[in-house]
Amino acid sequence: MQVPSYVEYERPATLREALTLLANGNGDARPLAGGHSLIPMMKLRLARPELLVDINGLTELAYLRQDGDHIAIGALTRHTELLHSALVYEHYPIFRDAELVIADPIVRNWGTVGGSLCQADPSVDLSAAFAAAKATVVITSQQGTRTVTARELHVGPYETVLGPGELLTEIRVPIRARTGSAYEKVERRVGDWSIVAVGAVLTLGTDGATVADVGIGLTAVGAAQFAAPEAEAYLAGKPATAEHFAQAAAVAAEHVNPVSDQRGPADYKRHLVVELTARALHAAARRARGEA
Repeated sequence: MQVPSYVEYERPATLREALTLLANGNGDARPLAGGHSLIPMMKLRLARPELLVDINGLTELAYLRQDGDHIAIGALTRHTELLHSALVYEHYPIFRDAELVIADPIVRNWGTVGGSLCQADPSVDLSAAFAAAKATVVITSQQGTRTVTARELHVGPYETVLGPGELLTEIRVPIRARTGSAYEKVERRVGDWSIVAVGAVLTLGTDGATVADVGIGLTAVGAAQFAAPEAEAYLAGKPATAEHFAQAAAVAAEHVNPVSDQRGPADYKRHLVVELTARALHAAARRARGEA
């Protein structure tokens, strides 16, 4: 029988105390929030922290509110709070779309938005959704704060730009007029990891017909930083038509790197990128026009 690794446990009462513990951990300390990803990885010896810093008591990081021209989401916001937020749904229905296909109610009731992003699982849904929304994240340490884009946060599978002693504390999503969004996912069974999933956030110009800005996020297909910048560049400034959506979807499929595995062959996944990207763009455009 394999004996679990020894690990110390601390439950700080304040953010300052948590940052001190993480900094003193010399890279061997990990924050513990929902734990749905970290604990299984520890069981499999894929993660071996020497110190767990339980941040669930930091209520100062549990909020969801409008802050000027953006929505501010505290890192300890639970999935279910993002799912049921009227504010978020008004501006970004993509997050309700995504949350409805993430795991199950038990996981959503305890898992956190910040933890999902920091796990950087190559098949995670919220990383694609926030990449599509062109969100930014706030990273805090004892030295202060710094801000990076949600795309820049991820540097590879299970890897982020977070350094020792740093903690993701907030996600910021810009509020834009004439904007619609949607998330499309294919999975083997309800609540499973994605076979392929695509999110789209589309802003129409003042004419209501031209793509003023677009974000496309992809997951489970090896897309760098969970995004499709080539497809975004193709579509920006063009009429929001089915023809252009189809071409953008084809461009997105050309620049992904899916692998064949138990969820399906690479060619099938690439085909799904085409289909789901077009669907997400159509749905986002309808919502931007107030049609859905």
